[in-house]
This record gives sequence, C-alpha cells and structure tokens, in this order.
Amino acid sequence: MHNKTMFTKLIVFFVLVLFGVAWLAGCGEKEALLEISDYEFSIEKSESDYVVNAKGTIVNKGEVDVKNVEVTGYCRSCSEEIVGNEWFVSDYAKMEHQKDVIASLPAGASENFEFGEVAFFSPRMDKVPEDLPESLEISIESYEIAK
Repeated sequence: MHNKTMFTKLIVFFVLVLFGVAWLAGCGEKEALLEISDYEFSIEKSESDYVVNAKGTIVNKGEVDVKNVEVTGYCRSCSEEIVGNEWFVSDYAKMEHQKDVIASLPAGASENFEFGEVAFFSPRMDKVPEDLPESLEISIESYEIAK
C-alpha cells in the first residue's frame, strides 16, 4: 500500500511541475513583430541638388505595444564621395530629418512614416537624374517595448 501512495504522490508532483513549467512559459516576455508594409521613394529637387525621400507604413504584427520606433533609409549602391551626376550618401550619422520616430505603435496598429535625404544627386551641366538609385532600403533601427 505504501508504494501506491508514494507512486501517486510522485505522479501528482510531476503533473504540478508540468503545469508550472507551462504557466511560466506562457508568462514569458512577448515580442514585437514590426514590418514595413507599403513604402515608396521619390526624387525631389532641393536648392542645388536632387534628393531621394521616403514614405511608407509600419505595421505592428506582434503581441505587445512598442514606442520610440526609429525608421530610416539607406542607399547601399550609392557612393560616399560627392561625384557630379552620380547618387551619393552622407557618411555622417543620420540627422533628424533623415529618419522618423513613431512615439507609440500599439499591437495590431499601423503608422505612417516619412523622411528625406536618403541619397543625393549633384547635377553637373544641368543633368537631371532619370531614375532612382539602386539598392534603396527602409530600416527599422530601434524600438522599445511599451510597459
């Protein structure tokens, strides 16, 4: 009789441990899942150059709210040297107008972003850029989980 009682207690103990592990796994930290849905780049004439600007939408497909979402753009095919009639980028840190910060993005929500000067084109002899540069991309640089 003693063995059956001990065996029953052991089974109850393991079942409780399994429930505890399952509960702790369910209480784990949830993650954000941010995606860029629609976006577009455009060429705009500035005072003396042409610039590539960007706009689009970020969607929070995760289970948690996020805040301070910083989004910016890059031209991976652009030179870091200023050469006339070619697309180039600044090798400095992104300035405020070259990125957008979304203060709050709840789970399941979407928000538009817009920023400028992803790339530059310095015309020589009044040449106008005909096409956008290759290898343009949007990047979510950082965000915080809202508590």
